[in-house]
Parts: sequence; C-alpha cells; structure tokens
Amino acid sequence: MVFTNADDEVLPALGLLSHHVKVLPAQNSQIATAPNCDLFIIDGRTDLATARRLCTVMRSSGLHTPILLVLTEGGLTALSPDWGITDIILASAAPAETDVRIKLGLAKLVEDASDSVIRASGVVIDEASYSAKVRGRPLDLTFKEFELLKFLASHPSRVFTREQLLSEVWGYDYFGGTRTVDVHVRRLRAKLGDLDSLIGTVRNVGYRFNDTEDGHEPAGAGNASASA
Repeated sequence: MVFTNADDEVLPALGLLSHHVKVLPAQNSQIATAPNCDLFIIDGRTDLATARRLCTVMRSSGLHTPILLVLTEGGLTALSPDWGITDIILASAAPAETDVRIKLGLAKLVEDASDSVIRASGVVIDEASYSAKVRGRPLDLTFKEFELLKFLASHPSRVFTREQLLSEVWGYDYFGGTRTVDVHVRRLRAKLGDLDSLIGTVRNVGYRFNDTEDGHEPAGAGNASASA
C-alpha cells in the first residue's frame, strides 16, 4: 500500500513488478481505515514532515506492518531511528532492487510474527494479540495475569523473587505489596488447570516457569516446589 499526496508514481519500478498496489492519500485518517496489507510504502520524496508523521503514527498505533520509506538522496540526512521504519529506498531504484527490498520487508513481517509467539510446555502465548492457549484451549486472562504468564514463560526455569516480579510486571510505580504476586499466581494456576504445576514455587525464594518438552508435570516437581 502506497501513501502519497503526489500525482506521479512514487516508485516507478513498482509498475514493472507483479505486486498488487493500492494508493491512498498521505493522511493520518487513512491509517485507521486502510485495508489489510503486507507492506506500507510512504512517499517521503518532497514532504518529509508528513512522511515522518505517518510513520510515527503507524508505530504508535500498534501496527506491525513493515514500512518502506521512499526518499531522494537529499532526504537521507533527515532520517533518525525514531521514525520507526523498516527500510528505505531511493525513488530512482531499479526494479530488481525494489523487488528485493519489498521481499526483505515481508520477511521481516514473518520474523516479527514468529518472535511475538512464545511456545513452552503446552502453552502458546501470542504477544501481538494478547492471547494465550494451553493445549489449544484459550485462557481467559486479565491483563496482569497475561503479563505475568508471558514474563515467566519468557524465562523458563529461572527463579524470580516476588519483588522482582512486582518490578518487572507491575512496574516501579506500583505501590502495592508483594502479596498481589501470590494472588495472581494462584489465579493463573487455577486457569492452567492440570498444567498448574508449570508455575512452580521455590521455597523461600519465589516463582519460576517449569519448562518441559511435553507440557506434563516435571519429574520431581512435587519435591522441588511448594504451593504458594
């Protein structure tokens, strides 16, 4: 999808390739109503301010679609990491380079989607959609329950104190006590059902995610862990 306010072709080489292209005005209002696509192409040839605004709005709105920014050589000096783009391409790029950069952007989309999914011991956590399943069964989790499960599953077998979990999941600006960690762990275990032992308690230390290959209770888990 190409966002531009110009009347001419943003990237002439696109016309020689087989990609399906839709052109929309370079306006913030177009982002929310834009149809699904695999790649955004932003016209930054003449209006860098508008191009930057579109890029930052896309990222701040939670869109993970790769962004390819079209520039002239003179516009390169205006770029900075906070634009949030995936790649850049000069408007004069040949068809071969254009095709390669589009394919690299699409590969980045697949890579990011893969990175956003955590699979551990029968539990599948999708960060992009804020959803979790256990053995294919959806889990009805609150936001903090989801964040706690995600954090523990992201660090399998590592033990965290209640204070560490409170800091990492609830944040330094949370003024509640560590008891809230115990409450959320208890609720998580109840929702995990027969896989409740995945969240283990290390006596006098804290909690850990018991990673297993088949999703069953780890051997010796009853001896190594105690209930909260």
